[in-house]
Amino acid sequence: MNLHEYQAKQLLANFGLDMPMGVCLEDNNPDSIAKALVPFQTHENVVVKAQIHAGGRGKGVFTENGQHGVQVVPLNQAEQAIASMFGNTLVTKQTGSEGKRVRKVYLTEAISVEKEFYVSILIDRTQQCPVLIASSEGGCEIEEVAQKSPDAILKLPIDPLLGLRPFQARKVCYLFGLTDELAQRCVQTLLKLYQAFVKLDASLIEINPLVSTKEGRICLLDAKVQLDDNALFRHPEYAALDDPYEKDPKEVEAGEAKLNYVALKGNIACLVNGAGLAMATMDIIQHFGGKPANFLDVGGGAKQEQIEAAFRIILKDPNVKGIFINIFGGILKCDMLAQGVVNAAHSVQLKLPLVIRMKGTNVEIGKQILKDSGLPLIPIDDLALAAQTIVDKVK
Repeated sequence: MNLHEYQAKQLLANFGLDMPMGVCLEDNNPDSIAKALVPFQTHENVVVKAQIHAGGRGKGVFTENGQHGVQVVPLNQAEQAIASMFGNTLVTKQTGSEGKRVRKVYLTEAISVEKEFYVSILIDRTQQCPVLIASSEGGCEIEEVAQKSPDAILKLPIDPLLGLRPFQARKVCYLFGLTDELAQRCVQTLLKLYQAFVKLDASLIEINPLVSTKEGRICLLDAKVQLDDNALFRHPEYAALDDPYEKDPKEVEAGEAKLNYVALKGNIACLVNGAGLAMATMDIIQHFGGKPANFLDVGGGAKQEQIEAAFRIILKDPNVKGIFINIFGGILKCDMLAQGVVNAAHSVQLKLPLVIRMKGTNVEIGKQILKDSGLPLIPIDDLALAAQTIVDKVK
């Protein structure tokens, strides 16, 4: 689960981490804006930040007015900056050309930054442990730093049983060039960040930038937190943090039907049971020159109603020009799948080419159901031939 910056900071503040004062606005009502600006009356400037689930907001541009997604403005210009964001579409490197509509704006105090750093904690699946990544060059994309200045990046594996050790945190401070009290504050900040990573059941905490100030603070200027979906059962309070507007509506509907769906940019819809088989199916479509429109795993124990729901969801994508169903019937029997496909195809009056490959339990019964349906379905047993056929049909 992705969080907005203001939500991430609210969670991290509970661990005693230092960050600029901030207020989130959820509407463009003048009364709401006036109330939100009250804590900043003694400040010369205020930082206005668009809240979307995408990075690069500072360099991002609104399609409607050309303004940026992060603006530092005098207090008397804050209302104008807020108005330039609400309801408009922000395009960044991570949103793609379609951008994302801004429905929330975050106001924070402007602080005097002396140095900017980068810190993140995430799971390294190769080493099978958390890893702390730090760079002395903060405020820019870590991928660019890795290419241009690899020596500026430090990667420290963390023993899950011992946690982040103080000597590891001091290595980061040495990389940052911090000494004395500032280094001690940085060590405590890093230790608290790792504590938050564990307690929150996070899969990623990224602070870019972590800054030192002229007043001697170590401060989280920005924060990105991803929570592990597999641990949500331990945190029912996280349900309130989910923002459905930041998701593809098809993904929301799939979640309600207990289906694993991710929208992609291609034109061949995939309906598969099992994550591994789904990945292999997308790979073989790509191999024959096609482009998958989605990842869709209905699961090994899907019911007929879920198959019909899956069918409806993939057809809501206007880019879909063909459908490839690849099922290994185990718990999900082939006859159940076939009946679900037939029912869904009749209900939506299917006109797109559909290739279906089935193997496993009750496969012959399933094939007969498809044959008796009278629908223009193309059953093919060989995976390679099936994939090539749907790619050719779409072309």
